[in-house]
Formats: sequence, C-alpha cells, structure tokens
Amino acid sequence: MTPKAVIFDCDGVLVDSEGPTFDLLIEDLARHGLALTRHQLETDYIGGTVEMLAVKARAAGARLPEGWVADFYARMYAMLEQGTALMPGVPAVLDALDAAGIPYAVGSNGSPEKMRISLGQHGLLPRFRALLSGQAIGKPKPAPDLFLAAAAACGAAPADCVVIEDSPTGARAAIAAGIPCRGYAPHGPGTPPASRMQALGIPLFHDMHDLPGLLGLPGL
Repeated sequence: MTPKAVIFDCDGVLVDSEGPTFDLLIEDLARHGLALTRHQLETDYIGGTVEMLAVKARAAGARLPEGWVADFYARMYAMLEQGTALMPGVPAVLDALDAAGIPYAVGSNGSPEKMRISLGQHGLLPRFRALLSGQAIGKPKPAPDLFLAAAAACGAAPADCVVIEDSPTGARAAIAAGIPCRGYAPHGPGTPPASRMQALGIPLFHDMHDLPGLLGLPGL
C-alpha cells in the first residue's frame, strides 16, 4: 500500500555520516580507556544520543571527562561540515515522492544542528515537511513521540505512514508508534543493526533505488 507520508531517519539513511562518526567515537573512547570494535559499537551503543552513549561508556569503564559530550559534538560538527555525502539514491527517492504528492519528514535522534549541517550542505532542508530531533523534544527513540510528531507534521495518521530506519532502536520506536517500518541495510543483512531489525520482524531493503517500488511508486 502506498503510504500517505514517509518518515526518514537521518544518519545512515539520508546522509552517509555514520562511518566517519563511528571512527571518531572508536578513537575517542579508546583514548579514554574503552577499546571497542566496530561490531561492539554497532551492537551495544548505536541508536541513541551521544548523551546516552556517554552513560553506557562510563558504565563500561570509559574515563570520559566532564564536558566530553559537548566537546565531542563540536568536533563531530566540524568533521561533518567538511563534507557529508548523501546516501546513494536519496535525491531520486525524494523526487519520486514529490511527483506522487507524498509529504516526507525526518525523525532523528541527532541534534537539529547536525541535521542542518548534513542535509543543509545539499540544499535539502526546504524539501522536508519537518525535521524533528529526539533530543530537542526530549523524547529520543525508542520512545514513539518523535515519529508520532513527524506523522502529525505530515498530516497523516501513524498507520498510514512508513518509517525508513537503519537501527533497531529506530525500528522499536516505529513499532511503538504503530507505524509500519522498512529497514535500510546498505551493507547487507549480516550487520548487527540489520540482523536485529530482522529479529523485530522489520523487512529489509539494501538499495535506496528500490524504495519507490517498495512504496508502490514507479521504480527508479
């Protein structure tokens, strides 16, 4: 069934920001006493906010100094401002939604500033009906509030929307909101986020060019 609105996660779905951010996190946490592999980071830490990650990291033995969260945000923003690529196929997907008259919004646990930097450098900000941050509303995923607010901003009932997510945390938020979800797994089904989304019963797709067809729109 073609949805009446589409709600996108941002990092790893619209913009290719996760890889550089993960590398920065792994290096930073190791410097403060917590050595993590990419697999461990994706399995145990990703999907929430940096504030939530800091709490988990400290509990696991990281000696993060006071003010680390704000400092990390500043360094991450500076890195993203140097250039953040769109995920392949995103402009064509947005064009297909526009052609069908389907509104779309962003529901991200990232900060408004992060979305402004990563999406703004591609001129995409005006195209979205809303850009909503779990941090800004004080209810990050897996709480459903973010996606419910995005559905309302698009003027659609939750059950008539579709969420596009790449993390189990986001998938759980969609489930809690009563919104159908599709899991974007560009690196294949074997990665920790993809396998955990599958365990939640979320159907996966691996190429953004396939999304319009999955939504009942003309294929790309």
